[in-house]
Amino acid sequence: MSRVQLALNVPDLDEAVDFYSRLFASEPAKRRPGYANFAIADPPLKLVLFEAPGSDVRLNHLGVEVADPAAVREHQSRLTGEGIDVSEGSGTCCYAAQEKVWIDAPDGSWEIYAVVSDSQSFGDDPAAQVPTDGGPMCCTSTPSTEDSCCS
Repeated sequence: MSRVQLALNVPDLDEAVDFYSRLFASEPAKRRPGYANFAIADPPLKLVLFEAPGSDVRLNHLGVEVADPAAVREHQSRLTGEGIDVSEGSGTCCYAAQEKVWIDAPDGSWEIYAVVSDSQSFGDDPAAQVPTDGGPMCCTSTPSTEDSCCS
């Protein structure tokens, strides 16, 4: 199982969940304050919604969800062999413990990740919450940036 992830900043989470539930005939797989995700079978898509009413940017980030941590390591090895810089990003993010790597593409960040287990915390910092002011989200950038909680 592998699917593309599309993470969006949305001004109103309830409205977005209602719309995407109808668009994809699917209910959210996970719903927390300021956050929802859909695991859509057809088309294979992981749709992640971050409530960010003040954000001028719609696209939060892109990713590829893979089946397990071994697949993450396989992609990491392949990309490194291709001369592409890959940054470790494993930890808790988006209410899930994840094995993850980040890739800085010419047009933004991509993540390749596998969910290991569910979490009650948004990020590694137990006090981390989804920002409501349009500020940086967990997982918006590679772990090397100081505003990322995905270290």
